[in-house]
Amino acid sequence: MRPESGRAPRVAVIGAGPAGLAAAYTLAKEGIPVTVLEADPRYVGGISRTVEYKGFHFDIGGHRFFSKSKEIEDLWTELLPEDMLDRPRLSRILYRGQLYSYPLKAAEALWKLGFFESFLCGLSYLRARLRPVPNATNLEDWVGNQFGRRLFRTFFKTYTEKVWGVSCKDISADWAAQRIKGLSLASAIRNALVGGGGSGQVKTLIQAFRYPRYGPGMMWAAAAARVQEMGGEVRMGQRVSACRWDEGTRQWTLTCQPGSTPLTADHVISSAPMAELVRSITPAFSEESLRAAASLKYRDFLTVALIARGRSELADNWIYIHDPDIRAGRVQNFRSWSPYMVPDEAHSCYGLEYFCFEGDGIWTMPDADLIALARRELGRTGLARPETVVDGCVVRQPKAYPFYDRDYTAHVGTIRAEIERRYPQLHLVGRNGMHRYNNQDHAMMTGILAARNIAAGRQIYDLWEVNQDAEYHEAGGTEPRPRGSGPA
Repeated sequence: MRPESGRAPRVAVIGAGPAGLAAAYTLAKEGIPVTVLEADPRYVGGISRTVEYKGFHFDIGGHRFFSKSKEIEDLWTELLPEDMLDRPRLSRILYRGQLYSYPLKAAEALWKLGFFESFLCGLSYLRARLRPVPNATNLEDWVGNQFGRRLFRTFFKTYTEKVWGVSCKDISADWAAQRIKGLSLASAIRNALVGGGGSGQVKTLIQAFRYPRYGPGMMWAAAAARVQEMGGEVRMGQRVSACRWDEGTRQWTLTCQPGSTPLTADHVISSAPMAELVRSITPAFSEESLRAAASLKYRDFLTVALIARGRSELADNWIYIHDPDIRAGRVQNFRSWSPYMVPDEAHSCYGLEYFCFEGDGIWTMPDADLIALARRELGRTGLARPETVVDGCVVRQPKAYPFYDRDYTAHVGTIRAEIERRYPQLHLVGRNGMHRYNNQDHAMMTGILAARNIAAGRQIYDLWEVNQDAEYHEAGGTEPRPRGSGPA
């Protein structure tokens, strides 16, 4: 993997999100020449960026800084030693006009659902535990096995189908297994009754997290600045349009839009959407891989940030909207993420989140109409009065969520196999790069491990082992486990 000349390899990184910048930072610390190419002309951070509007800051989706990895926690502290706040975690579900704690608290749920409905939910849960669906392959069956069908319909179905835009039967169980693995009704009740904590706690149940003073974009801006201080480059407004691999020289040539001098590199680390990357590479992938790439799906997302008069009385960081008659899926309360996000004490800032497909009715709706819709729906939630809203803006995020349909594993496997066979100096990292719905700490670890493989001149770590439960760590340790070192 190291050039025959013995010189340090030159590395191009596509995307200045958590994965790309973690890779670039690791390489720069090793003295390896690295250039980051970011399509956005202004913001680093990718999906984890922070947008600024008239002095108000808001996150694209809400990003907690919590990891089971001590190395990642230490890296966050290294990058922002003075600006990481400790924030309490509070999220709730809005269902039929009432707010329920999430994760569910047994006594509260019993009281608000009523005795009869709670009794039926309990029976449904017992039935699921006694007679689970064998080999559950879709999300509905997987969650039904964990919580019972009745609770699934009450607290999971509506929101999940808003997020993905399809029936829960058409979503792979892999998504649920990755996002809420280890959480069940029993663990939720146990947590509510006796509390929980410690490094072994299910991530969904954590009670606090760290958060940059002015949002996650502050972290990625600091990472980009450090990369440049150490001699690396971060080129903004550079969208990679073509990647050419030369088998003879064992080098890549990357072309960007708008036009600039092509960049030559020994290795490419890509966090670009897998489907787009595959189409950009020459010599071209096989027809089988091109069909697999074309079959990969994504769910898009937009945030309508509303500035309202008056300080919100809500302590929630975010609220899930389980009302099928409200199109928004979630509401962020940005002052509760960090008071520094909202510069005016006399105002609040909310983010209403709409899950959509690029090009559909929500995505193409004019900004003014989206702001009007969000204002009305904020009023319908009862969280704030629509007449208090004085301003707003819209941020669209294409390809926010890799879609876990029933065939995605086979499609990704086809592409992975061909990359390993034909393009050994191409490394996929991050959520979209790997078509894997991971969190930002896992995305960062994939970037770090890719950089270490390049620095070592061989593949020591298998990036595809990085997963939701941080099983890339030795038990009780702080270092990633090398490739072939045994089971987790």
